[in-house]
Amino acid sequence: MEAQAPYPVQFAVSYPDRELNRLSTAFRLFAAIPIAIIAYLVGGNQETVEAGRHAASFASAGGAISVATLLMLLFRQKYPRWWFDWNRELLRFENRVAAYLALLDDRYPSTDEQQSVALDFPYPDAKNELNRWLPLVKWLLAIPHFILLAFLWLGAFGAVIAAWFAILFTGRYPRGLFDYVVGVFRWTNRVLGYSYLLVTDEYPPFRLRD
Repeated sequence: MEAQAPYPVQFAVSYPDRELNRLSTAFRLFAAIPIAIIAYLVGGNQETVEAGRHAASFASAGGAISVATLLMLLFRQKYPRWWFDWNRELLRFENRVAAYLALLDDRYPSTDEQQSVALDFPYPDAKNELNRWLPLVKWLLAIPHFILLAFLWLGAFGAVIAAWFAILFTGRYPRGLFDYVVGVFRWTNRVLGYSYLLVTDEYPPFRLRD
């Protein structure tokens, strides 16, 4: 059987194979308020940084830059490099904040270091790799993903609550719950890379794993 080619948008979180900080876990929502405010201010007024609303909150991912990118691709077939770098670094930062809220890491989110959260996608050759008209309908094509992600994030919310109790009592994030939550993050980032950041024309796969 031929192995599946990796999707251009790659996401992973290193499993914390150690005892997690119970105190910071217990008060995670309160501890995250300062960095959540920073993420809100950096990301724009449409941004809402919550682990349980990851799909909706990351959709703006730079706000007006997403719309500007669409227009630039449509009329000039160009994706300015600094717009790409801004979108990627902002999405990385938002993922670190969301991962902290989802208890995937007990280290406070950095504004610049990747820490345990790895997110990457290649800079596209806009003229040769991206269809200039497809950005107009990508949001429509992604609707099946948005519907599924709504249910997946409900499950992830329940998984995070269960993990919260597990960490308080055992100091460990159950591996099955961890892999599921990371999988939902991965799926969400693929859809955002396709439909909002517009870094690839390859349709996102319907799967949680790599």
